[in-house]
Amino acid sequence: QVRLVESGGGLVQPGGSLRLSCAASGSILSINAMGWDRQAPGKQRELVATITSGGSTNYRDSVKGRFTISRDNTENTVYLRMNSLKPEDAAVYYCNARLKTSGEYVLRNYWGQGTQVTVSS
Repeated sequence: QVRLVESGGGLVQPGGSLRLSCAASGSILSINAMGWDRQAPGKQRELVATITSGGSTNYRDSVKGRFTISRDNTENTVYLRMNSLKPEDAAVYYCNARLKTSGEYVLRNYWGQGTQVTVSS
């Protein structure tokens, strides 16, 4: 089994910063990419940022210049540094990973349980 555990969410004032972390564990053979989704109440889940095993990154337009996605040396942990947070950034942020488990040939997508980010005065 694969487990993704997010941390770092919380309450922050507009203009503040948070750093989200996500650690992947389990029988992981290889990770193709990791990223972050978010979902606000009553809205569809949206992709925030991704980073491939090769280090290529992609961001949705609304977070470009404010958010930075990165990964650790083992590529089993992904981070999301969020600066200049706005109320519209408030959502549950979900870590995601596209990976292969040990002994498995196909790539599969996995998500964590999410971490709440609240942006309020």
